[in-house]
Amino acid sequence: MKLIDPAPTAQAPVERFTGDVYLSPLHAGEAPSRLVAALVHFTPGARTNWHAHPLGQTLRCTEGTGLVGTRDGTVILMRPGDTVHTPPGEEHWHGAVPDSLMCHLAMVEHDNGRSATWLEPVTDLDYATAHTQAIR
Repeated sequence: MKLIDPAPTAQAPVERFTGDVYLSPLHAGEAPSRLVAALVHFTPGARTNWHAHPLGQTLRCTEGTGLVGTRDGTVILMRPGDTVHTPPGEEHWHGAVPDSLMCHLAMVEHDNGRSATWLEPVTDLDYATAHTQAIR
């Protein structure tokens, strides 16, 4: 057992996110572990690009209110304590609603060194429409 010193929080890459998003790395698995975990902090209206994970992703909302949307139009509204899982290969996005910060714990596993395939940004229209389709 060991105590792991916290890694510094850094701004997320602008080519993968819309708005201001900050990443606080928590764990990067060393073989045989493949787990990668981070706290992701979204400012109001900020969101990821569309993306997919080869082994799926689990999100646990820790504060604020957020959205998770899929290509088929399904949108989940998540609040603190909610956990959302996206299965392997499902294209999705997640982020904060327009009037609230949102933070979630993001957990993925690497598959041969790859944890995500990043795609195009979520359009403003798709983001706005997501609010009308959110399931709670």
